[in-house]
Amino acid sequence: MKKIKNEKWPVKNLALLPLLLLATVFILNSCDDEDPIEEIKGPPSFSVSSVTAQNVAGAEVATTLSIEAPEGAKSLAILRNGAPHSSVSFNGETTIDYEFVYEVEALEFGTIITFSFQVSDQRDRSTDIKTFAVTIIAKPIVEIPEGFLEGTINWTADNIYRLNGFVRVDDGAKLYIEPGTLIIGDRESKGTLIVQMGGQIFAEGTKENPIVMTSENPPGLREPGDWGGLVVCGRAPNNVTAVTGQPVELEGGYGGWHGGNDPDDNSGVIRYVRIEYAGIPINPNEEVNTLTMGSVGRGTVIEYVMASYGLDDAFEWFGGTVDNRYLIAYRNLDDDWDVDLGFSGRMQFGLSIRGASLADQSGSNGFEVDNNGAGSNAQPYTSGIFANITNIGPKKTRETPISLQFQHAAQLRRNSRISIYNSIMTGYPDGLYIDDARGGSGQAALDGELQIRNVWLAGVEHWGGNGYGSAGDIFTGAPANGAQHPNAPRGRALKSHENFPGGQDAYEEWFHREEFNNHLIESWSELGIDESIFDLGIPKVTLSSGSVLLDAARWDNTPKADDWFEQVPYVGAFGTEDWTEGWAEWNAHLVRYF
Repeated sequence: MKKIKNEKWPVKNLALLPLLLLATVFILNSCDDEDPIEEIKGPPSFSVSSVTAQNVAGAEVATTLSIEAPEGAKSLAILRNGAPHSSVSFNGETTIDYEFVYEVEALEFGTIITFSFQVSDQRDRSTDIKTFAVTIIAKPIVEIPEGFLEGTINWTADNIYRLNGFVRVDDGAKLYIEPGTLIIGDRESKGTLIVQMGGQIFAEGTKENPIVMTSENPPGLREPGDWGGLVVCGRAPNNVTAVTGQPVELEGGYGGWHGGNDPDDNSGVIRYVRIEYAGIPINPNEEVNTLTMGSVGRGTVIEYVMASYGLDDAFEWFGGTVDNRYLIAYRNLDDDWDVDLGFSGRMQFGLSIRGASLADQSGSNGFEVDNNGAGSNAQPYTSGIFANITNIGPKKTRETPISLQFQHAAQLRRNSRISIYNSIMTGYPDGLYIDDARGGSGQAALDGELQIRNVWLAGVEHWGGNGYGSAGDIFTGAPANGAQHPNAPRGRALKSHENFPGGQDAYEEWFHREEFNNHLIESWSELGIDESIFDLGIPKVTLSSGSVLLDAARWDNTPKADDWFEQVPYVGAFGTEDWTEGWAEWNAHLVRYF
């Protein structure tokens, strides 16, 4: 075997090539010089098995190209980005190792570099050119294998971390993630990050350098469900454990056990984190949520989190007491705020925006709230308190076609006792639905345990007559006659189940009580909401200067809003200040991360 080393090859403005540059070259035996040239049927051929390489900015890294050829090979020509780079002579050898030395002088990722190889034989006949395109990545990828992380673990911004299978932060372990760190999930193995009971995660990004957890696929190839998502399990109460005395496993049966009797349990800090394209199915029709919280305690900090393009729910609370602020649910498939199993924490400042065609076969809602699946009286009741929520549904105008799977801005059901204050909901086929199919929620509303205060329900102008209507249909009657859609009148701003005590009239009377200060508005355009909030691209999320909502909040009729809540003057998630600026990403489908 002959070894050849070239001179240093500077590669400017390229940060990284993937770990090894390997090429296997095969050529046809050259014919003897006496062979008539007209008998040669095209040039010899060869193949290259793989081409990968790695470099670190500012460093020199040697990469070896291994070449095998039959007798008669004369030389190998190497091209970079189509231009001649070097030539290597076989000198009668059949195997050579050719070593490059790369020097990376600057950091620029997302660039594509091509390596081309061509072999000539003794009669100077050349093979076809074989070219391989390699995307230059910014940082080395660290593979995190399935299993348990123990002790103290540090993930730093100078690496990219790929989750393979279920990666679990074990009981007693602490995972620290630096600002600006990129984490990707392997699709084939259902890469998922799970913080087990007793484990802690400190994912503390900053406004300038958020932590990003996303798909491993490049722009244009990403889709909801490319990886699992982030799951946090704690030892706070839920209403299953309260009955059985044992932790309960999360849906899907993937080992997400949670539940206990410590409302102050601390699972760490999640701040300035974006989670994208999560929700891979664990079992048929059982997907991981983008951020799943199982019995997470109020000692945990969760704020400034964006859940985008998830295959299931954006945020789901299975019991627990954790408090949350500044959450964004963006174009996810199922529900935005899914509340279950006795969640009793607090949430303020939340924005959800839907995509017109992105809805789940199970029916998609803004809020979906249950005490538990059975609707039982198990305690603690699902009684979370939500304030300053802006729920933007898919229906921008009456002409906007939307998925038939969209349902309600809020579906409160199965004996739940949630409270929603100073919030906006618009653009869904149905507005507020108190679903008493299994009883309890309607009576809880009449008893003051389920509270809706200072909530503005806004529809689409003349869609269904009252501002609401059936998904995908266009109201064709006289636009101001107040009638429901003549062909499919199921959509209602206020909807109750037939089991609501006293029926629909009692429900509407309850909603319109003067002291509750709730409002029905025909169109979101009357509220100072910018139309860009419905569209792809960077939305204007703040209210216009003349919006009635800027000073419409009431806190004197919100008895469950304690001192933890900031008593801002505006209704919805925003006044004139945009708290998403600098860390949120509205065009994740276009961003090249590595």
